[in-house]
Amino acid sequence: MRQPIVDGQFYEANPKALIKQIESCFKDNLGPGSLPSKKSRKKNIIGVICPHAGYMFSGNCQAFSYKELAEAKAPELYILFGLSHNGFESCISIEDWKTPLGVLKNDREFGDLLSKISGLPIDELPHQNEHSIEVQLPFLQFVNKEKNFKILPIIISPDINLKEFAKNLKKVIDQTNKTAILIASSDFIHYGYNYGFAPFKDNIKENMCRLDSGAIEKIKNMDSEGFLSYIKKTGATICGQYPVAALIEAAKLLGAKKAELLKYYTSAEISGDYSNSVGYASVIIK
Repeated sequence: MRQPIVDGQFYEANPKALIKQIESCFKDNLGPGSLPSKKSRKKNIIGVICPHAGYMFSGNCQAFSYKELAEAKAPELYILFGLSHNGFESCISIEDWKTPLGVLKNDREFGDLLSKISGLPIDELPHQNEHSIEVQLPFLQFVNKEKNFKILPIIISPDINLKEFAKNLKKVIDQTNKTAILIASSDFIHYGYNYGFAPFKDNIKENMCRLDSGAIEKIKNMDSEGFLSYIKKTGATICGQYPVAALIEAAKLLGAKKAELLKYYTSAEISGDYSNSVGYASVIIK
């Protein structure tokens, strides 16, 4: 079982405190402003993109994506695309994952079949000290309190062939006849000398927003190649670029017609420090 590594840092380690923290993310002025509706779940959603920083910074933005997930038809499987901040190659985890809110069951059968068909290896090591997927899980548990579901965590790195991976993922979804929703974990522009990216010194907020808006526009157009090309051209420090691109490619094969920006802000709007700041965005794909 994969144990949590950033509880008590990125989010509360105590279950009751964690639930209160998540609830506050929904209710905050930078969040959706209210908890998800408890009415019947009728929306059709193919995927979401959301950030993975500490909840005190990006949780309000995350809440927008998870409010949509909470009000959507509950799938049997959530497929989570994360990145490796430590430089590991793409791989699948088939372990169960634990958080302070309990254990999330892995769909091992699906993971094994995806590995067999795609050639993507099963490797638990790269997942052990990677937080990009872990940070999504307490939110996922919070919005699915009474629903049975499984997860499949996948690290998406530059080594992967995005189009082939998307085709193989669609093939496994079809073969298993599973209902699935995709979640891509990514922060956006990391600005400042701490991140080695400071192409402008004035109007930082406006310039960060401008750079991120260009990338988000490519996502809204469902243009994964244009998205990656934009990052290469501008040097935009979007850490989860490959998980996002993989989600776009897979979502198109699963019938996605549009992507919509739900929320964008920067960490500086909370910390007040624009000298080192990060952009956060929640996007829904349906």
